[in-house]
Amino acid sequence: MKIRYVLPVALAFTSFANAVELHHIIVRKGTDGLDMVPLTISNVGNEGLSCNADFAHWYSAGIATVEPGESARLELWFDPKTGTFTILNDKRENLPVERLRCGLSGRAYATRVQITLDRTDAAKGERAVSCVTRHDSLVCR
Repeated sequence: MKIRYVLPVALAFTSFANAVELHHIIVRKGTDGLDMVPLTISNVGNEGLSCNADFAHWYSAGIATVEPGESARLELWFDPKTGTFTILNDKRENLPVERLRCGLSGRAYATRVQITLDRTDAAKGERAVSCVTRHDSLVCR
């Protein structure tokens, strides 16, 4: 018997066959049990900023563009039980934030820096970041 006939039949009877089964996922909606922690990103440099959030290892979205001398305020929500920061989408679904990054507009990926979030930001009830261009790169504190 040739392997090209045996292998597909053998794989059909393994646990790998269950790996493609889809399951319904319940998405948390609204802000019940969450604390608002606004994030302000100020651009004190001379080039525009483009900021993105990674919501999953495969999904990211633009969350703000900030022109020189301007600021952007983002509504973040913090779950004190899990330590998770979220952003609400237009359906008020909670999108857990894995990472926030800003970079220089037009080359945001190459110049990106991570904006850190932690429980102390939630305890203060806000997070403020100031970004400036230094030596053709971005510094945010």
